Amino acid sequence: MSRTRVEDDPARTDLESLLGSLGLGIARPLLEQALTHRSFAHEAGGIPTNERLEFLGDAVLGIIVTENLYRAHPDVTEGELARMRAATVSQRPLAGVARTLGLGEFILLGRGELVTRGREKDSILSDTLEAIIGAAYLENGLEPTRAMVERLCAHLLTHAARLSAGLDWKTSLQELAAVHALPAPVYRVEGSGPDHDRTFAAEAVVGRFVGTGTGSSKKIAEHGAAEAAFEMITAAFGSDA
Repeated sequence: MSRTRVEDDPARTDLESLLGSLGLGIARPLLEQALTHRSFAHEAGGIPTNERLEFLGDAVLGIIVTENLYRAHPDVTEGELARMRAATVSQRPLAGVARTLGLGEFILLGRGELVTRGREKDSILSDTLEAIIGAAYLENGLEPTRAMVERLCAHLLTHAARLSAGLDWKTSLQELAAVHALPAPVYRVEGSGPDHDRTFAAEAVVGRFVGTGTGSSKKIAEHGAAEAAFEMITAAFGSDA
């Protein structure tokens, strides 16, 4: 595939540096396809996008993460393993891995996505990372790709249990409070600012523990407050309690 560029596309072309971060060899045409967002492909005359590679990479990532968690947590139930997997392969943490790689700088995007800061969007970053995983699998097979994924996602795999709690901090906080015979969480939320630019501040009160959070909506603020209270209670009672 030729690397046709649309006007004002600042994507980096030094793909060797990206390969160095990945620690695996991927043929340049395949790597370029993994980096080609559909917005760029459309403007470049309908060249192949990274969507098929993303589809493959999602499946490869799923089996690698599932087996890793299965082996690392022999006493954890199927339901909790499923939550841990879902949290590990969800959009936000994968986007964080992509940012660590500087992946956004290499993605080929159309003008519309460039204008709306597509290189910073969690959805585009996580999808492109999955496409890279798909390309790595095609080029190198499962075991080298497994080693790459486990290295890049080591922090996520190590903290999978905490990430799974983060899928719904309010529910996790309620369950933690019950475990330690604490009162059920009570939320207090206040909003400020004009209607078009509201900011909300929330408190999650669990007995003597008070977590705080802010956000552009009540839901986001309460979510942050619940996470803060969860961390306070975990620190006070110990993570194994």
